[in-house]
Amino acid sequence: MKRTRRNHGASFKAKVALAAVKGDKTLAELAEHFQVHPTQITEWKQQLLARAADVFGGTKPTSDTPDLKVLHAKIGQLVLENDFLEGALIKAGLLSAKR
Repeated sequence: MKRTRRNHGASFKAKVALAAVKGDKTLAELAEHFQVHPTQITEWKQQLLARAADVFGGTKPTSDTPDLKVLHAKIGQLVLENDFLEGALIKAGLLSAKR
């Protein structure tokens, strides 16, 4: 019988990782208690320790939204380049003026 994949929430992962950091119980005991594979607990613990400094402002989270001014400038540059190259190809006779 195949076991379905479980998706754990952030609070559950944090709870398990903090318990692993405490060190009160062995990895096997934590795995049995939380019904999670020991490798998964180790991974969550490593993620917690790696990002712990972020809580205190160690690094700023990267923004997923791109800078629209930069993107619009790039679009404008590419349009100009395409127009220039199209004109050059037409003059060279390598591209038909009818498009």
